[in-house]
Amino acid sequence: MRRGRMNRKPILRKAGEGDLEFLFSVYACSRVEELAQVDWDDDQKSTFLKMQFEAQHRYYSENYRGADFQIVVIEGQPAGRLYLHRRSDEIRIVDITLLPEYRHAGIGASLLRTILEEGERTGRRVTIHVERFNPALRLYQRLGFSIVEDKGVYYFMERTAISPGLACAAEGGSTDDVR
Repeated sequence: MRRGRMNRKPILRKAGEGDLEFLFSVYACSRVEELAQVDWDDDQKSTFLKMQFEAQHRYYSENYRGADFQIVVIEGQPAGRLYLHRRSDEIRIVDITLLPEYRHAGIGASLLRTILEEGERTGRRVTIHVERFNPALRLYQRLGFSIVEDKGVYYFMERTAISPGLACAAEGGSTDDVR
């Protein structure tokens, strides 16, 4: 996968039970930096990641009933995951994670713009929990998200519906991408 701007728009497809191995790999790649700081062997890290993934998967399934759990596909290849929970007054981004080789290519920004456009059309705010150290924090802020609450490790961020002129201005900037 080449770095830089993607010419093809991401395609979303519903995640199924057959995608669990891929979803685990997406989850695991999002924890590499964190696990590099612990003095565990590969088996311990693998066991920890599997337990954490299973707990997260169970939590999301139970607490976001009716959510869209989707696979991000680029040029026919699974590239990440996007979990959205639509409520009457809110679109919650439960999770948006791309494999490392698809980051910094404008894919995450493209997905976020599509979600923000839906929020604009339907008059709903868009919310997300973002880890403090996540490099994508800059992207969220550039797209108009603001910190609503500091939850320790996470910020709870939201973007309320804004006028179309402001939305266009928020789309400019670099190709930072989500993790």
